[in-house]
Amino acid sequence: MTAPTARGAAASARHLAPGLLAAAVATAVAFTASRLVPGLGPTTVAVVLGLLVANAGLQRPALAPGTAFASRRLLRTAVVLLGLQLPLSALVALGWEGLAVVVGVVVATFAGTLLLGRALGVSPARSLLVSTGFSICGASAIAAVEPLSKARKDDVSTAVALVTLCGSLAILVLPPLRGPLGLDPVAFGAWTGASVHDVGQVVATASRVDGALQTAVVVKLARVAVLAPLVAVVGLAARRAALRSSADGDDGDDGDAGAGPAAGRRTPLLPLFVVGFLVAAGVRTAGVLPAGALEAAQLVQTVLLVAALYALGTGIRLGVLVRTGGRSLVLGLTSWVLVAGLAYAGVRLLGL
Repeated sequence: MTAPTARGAAASARHLAPGLLAAAVATAVAFTASRLVPGLGPTTVAVVLGLLVANAGLQRPALAPGTAFASRRLLRTAVVLLGLQLPLSALVALGWEGLAVVVGVVVATFAGTLLLGRALGVSPARSLLVSTGFSICGASAIAAVEPLSKARKDDVSTAVALVTLCGSLAILVLPPLRGPLGLDPVAFGAWTGASVHDVGQVVATASRVDGALQTAVVVKLARVAVLAPLVAVVGLAARRAALRSSADGDDGDDGDAGAGPAAGRRTPLLPLFVVGFLVAAGVRTAGVLPAGALEAAQLVQTVLLVAALYALGTGIRLGVLVRTGGRSLVLGLTSWVLVAGLAYAGVRLLGL
């Protein structure tokens, strides 16, 4: 590394340090709070902390570069590491019935939420992020689709806030419904895995019912496996839209710099970090990593996700949500009911 390059790297590190330090402190607080309060996940605490910091006026300009880095780079790294939790054997164990439920729930929730967003007048970009987050795996799925959308920062933070809110509510709401809905522990685990958003929220929900956790995690991981194909379909649609726009003489500039793929740039079918997710899943399936390394990677993935969600939380402005988020809130809550209803129907019909 040459001297000018070294000085540039040092300057960049100093530029990012305040925000990254704030994210690290918030991460420690989030994990501490989750240990003190059973059922309270660190991801939920992180988003709430970020929201409080932003709306109390504590998100100073000096913190912005580091939190922006965390909200993008750390979140994408967490998506890659998520692949190490996805062995092919988990999919095989489900059989065709379980896979049919998973794929059906994902596709129907994704398409249904997009239609609901259009009916409610929510922007296409925000509807796309909410659809992906609710149908697959929360913030990780939102991060995977965001580069292919023309989403603004507030679209991303709103979508993350909605999946965090509804996933946290699921921890409280779903277990008491097991009896009235006639679900034994295994069926409840399948319902949880097919309907709750974030992996951590699935674990927290299923852990409240003895005998449900293993099935819930297996079904959830199968749902995560649909992430790459769905992102590829979205990427293909974005590429076709860009080609049509180019053919019509539109330069693709919507006036929001950085909001979407740059004009003239070929839209990727899969962002590079989603390719990394697939490679990580392949490594896990090959069984080349020892159990200790996998456990360490899972811990790192959770820490990075919590730090990134804190950073995303600092982008949530309550004033903006009050003015523009009512329809988004309706969309999120309706999508939550939709995914839960579809998952329950699938579990009951196929006798899982």
